[in-house]
Amino acid sequence: MAEHEIETIVERRESIAGIPTLELDDAAGEVVIIDQTRLPGEVVLEHLRTREEAFRAIQRLEVRGAPAIGVFAAMALYLDARHWLEAHPTAASEDVWERLLETRAYLDSSRPTAVNLSWATRRMLTAVATDPTCSACTPLDPELMVDGLAREARAIRDEDVASCRAIGEHGLSLIADGFGVLTHCNAGRLCAVEYGTATAPIYLAKEHGMALRAYCDETRPLLQGARLTALELMAAGVDTTLLCDHMSNSLMATGAVDAIFVGADRIAANGDTANKIGTSMLALAAAEHGVPFYVCAPTSTFDATCATGADIPIEMRDPAEVTELHYAKRMAPAGVKVYNPAFDVTPARNIAAIVTEKGVLRPPFERSIAQALGIPTR
Repeated sequence: MAEHEIETIVERRESIAGIPTLELDDAAGEVVIIDQTRLPGEVVLEHLRTREEAFRAIQRLEVRGAPAIGVFAAMALYLDARHWLEAHPTAASEDVWERLLETRAYLDSSRPTAVNLSWATRRMLTAVATDPTCSACTPLDPELMVDGLAREARAIRDEDVASCRAIGEHGLSLIADGFGVLTHCNAGRLCAVEYGTATAPIYLAKEHGMALRAYCDETRPLLQGARLTALELMAAGVDTTLLCDHMSNSLMATGAVDAIFVGADRIAANGDTANKIGTSMLALAAAEHGVPFYVCAPTSTFDATCATGADIPIEMRDPAEVTELHYAKRMAPAGVKVYNPAFDVTPARNIAAIVTEKGVLRPPFERSIAQALGIPTR
């Protein structure tokens, strides 16, 4: 189905308060998401049923953030199998399995850097294979497969909530009442089911009665910090200040920033971390000013197959995001070449600690990451 032919049900709300980032409506056979491309100007909920709609939602950043797209892809994979089996009630288990493999590859191709996406879809397939340790084995009965996919999608969703909450609790040990905390992009509740990753310690501090100052980089070119993080932190009653990305060095020089918390889209075995473009420059400024730089991510964001950050694939995006997307009219000369990577890699040497649901990992990261993942170390 061509993109212009996709029709999704939308509804509009006045506020994001109380609305989940994404939610599985099993009765309707839909995933309901907040379309994050419309924020902060309007709150639009999309009701998605097909794999084409799911692919578009991920690729166009209607749903975004490493934890969220993992949960979303799990839900989308389940619904696609369910709807396909409803349309083909006499299909054999091998036919459903082929559909699953095809849909998994299709969804995985929507964004290459965030490893949570392929992690979640691989886990979904493994859950319904005859051999639970094998993601390419003969599957169960078709109806049992769909039931198993539904259970696994809900489990991934529930684990994301618990994981982000645990990241917040562990991150809370790194801050104190009155701290100024700087963050980049959106690693808040809009990047997950609840709490988020880098903002989870801020939300937990709020719950514990601590008063923090939050500083949000605007995060060019897609402005996730300005459009999303500032919006959700203000909605939560957090003292929030917005700044352009290149102003963070100046802000740190004033002593206003006590700690920096950022999220991650993929973390290599040595601790090198891919996150939204601009993160590596922020880490360099933090090192210059002696401000601790923390990465917050669930262990599902680690990729032991990437030895270093050089092995992490970096997504290149549409030049129009830089030249015109968020402007009333084009702000660059027509025909100019544009360099627009979605992510950069922060070397492990510039990271003070990685905060996970299993605890705070410290250097040397090769050892602490391996221990967190249960990988034998020498």
